[in-house]
Amino acid sequence: MILVFGSINLDLVARVRAIPRPGETVLSERYDLSFGGKGANQAVAAARARKDTALAVRMASAVGEDDFGRSALDNLARNGVDIAAVRAVGLPTGCAFITVSAAGENAITVASGANRAVSSAALPDALLEGVRVLVLQMEVPPAEALAVARRARARGARVLLNLAPAPGEAEAALLPALLAETDLLVANEHEALTALALLGEAETDPEAAMRRLAMRCGEAGIVTLGRAGAVAFTGAGETLRAAALPVEAVDTTGAGDTFMGILAAALAEGMPLAPALSRACAGASMACLDPGAQAGMPNAAALDAAG
Repeated sequence: MILVFGSINLDLVARVRAIPRPGETVLSERYDLSFGGKGANQAVAAARARKDTALAVRMASAVGEDDFGRSALDNLARNGVDIAAVRAVGLPTGCAFITVSAAGENAITVASGANRAVSSAALPDALLEGVRVLVLQMEVPPAEALAVARRARARGARVLLNLAPAPGEAEAALLPALLAETDLLVANEHEALTALALLGEAETDPEAAMRRLAMRCGEAGIVTLGRAGAVAFTGAGETLRAAALPVEAVDTTGAGDTFMGILAAALAEGMPLAPALSRACAGASMACLDPGAQAGMPNAAALDAAG
């Protein structure tokens, strides 16, 4: 089983010529409502990417007792994600407000809502049995993610941490412990540099930053580089590079989550890190061809066809 412990959001997306600067107002003709949240996105990406449908993908999270929450759960179930560990709580379902430019870049503000109520204590031990890969992000309380990582690792699970959104000063004290419970760390350029700075180490090159962060993890650290693909630094001293596909991005929203979900599925099915990295890069590129976080996430057949 793959267990994704993380966030569930509804995304409100507005398309504009250019992302507004501070103090600037821009107009959009419309907005679109779609399903998101880093945890939910990664769960959907993993469920679509798995070759073996007997490999379960389970989501552990919280939603509000509202229409947004019910719709989000229906969407996860339709995509083959087990929702037995998702609770309804007395807070609104999380929402993300996304602005997408004509160039396909985005700016995102997240109202956490029920995601702040996601907790390790609410996850029964029975739902941790059989977990091969645990997937974590930073949109739920980091202390709860750390607690689940410790419980899952004690049962033999492999922990994948997506260091997104980038941690802030509030997370600095927990970061060393969280990295120590992580087998594979994934971060983009900004997130890698931010995390290293919080650990008191100065660096300007994101690859060098991830190489140093990887030394704190069990297996490897991976820095995603957008159009330049991704680089993994392993504990054995290897450097693995994978290229992105040459695509014209329509919307980059969810590309990082697609990468993470596909990587988790590939590793859970026993694929070595190098081909898993290439498969995740290809899938993330494909996800940029459709608007919204989940619409362009490829299935296993599409990933196989992409090589």
